[in-house]
Amino acid sequence: MNKTKVKRYLVLGILFFLPVTFLLMLLPAKHNYNPLEIINQNVSELKGFSSDTDENVSLKNHITVLAFLGNQPMSNAIAASNLKELVYDKFKGFKRFQIVVVVPKGTEKEVELLKKEINSYEDLKFWHFIFGDENNIQAVYSSLESESPLKEDLSTNQVFIIDNELNQRGRTDDRSDNELAMKSPVYGLNSYNCIEVAEIKNKMSEDMRVLFTEYREKRKGNFDSSTRRANDLKGDNEQQD
Repeated sequence: MNKTKVKRYLVLGILFFLPVTFLLMLLPAKHNYNPLEIINQNVSELKGFSSDTDENVSLKNHITVLAFLGNQPMSNAIAASNLKELVYDKFKGFKRFQIVVVVPKGTEKEVELLKKEINSYEDLKFWHFIFGDENNIQAVYSSLESESPLKEDLSTNQVFIIDNELNQRGRTDDRSDNELAMKSPVYGLNSYNCIEVAEIKNKMSEDMRVLFTEYREKRKGNFDSSTRRANDLKGDNEQQD
């Protein structure tokens, strides 16, 4: 057998076995990621509210982005637009996803104006405005883990991620890489400022993606809840002690 044929067979063998070897290496690999932490349980269900579509809106069995736009929703149009463009448009195709905006009763006409402002001729069927009195609104907000109370007009720039079991999701450790390297004190992220575009794009969108991945893996039976960022925190705290 001449050298030309040897080289030809060698090249063919490499071309055949290299992809096979790569696939075999992938088979035992296990998808490993840190799911989005549960930072608060038993978020209040939406009782005593009406919706802009007369639909019964609930948090249970949905993945919800929850917002509070207050007595003058149009004054918070920037926050609503950011949610529409950076969150709703990105995740509206995911099963059970919804955005729920809590506003006081009496703001129905202004809500209609806001919907025209943000809808851009697109379907908003996974976006709900719900109307309630101050006590009901405060009751829902009080059930959330938050850094500050609602403003006097019952609004806040902060939005919250609620899973389908009424758990509030977020980060128990929101330190940057530099802060981790410096072993800075641990701080978390309970909510997301929808005025800060960078925070919505870089943190909230990533956290939503992680949460949807978790539910997809659960449906496949591949989800391992033993791996969490909280485990990393425990190790960190042990090193600092």
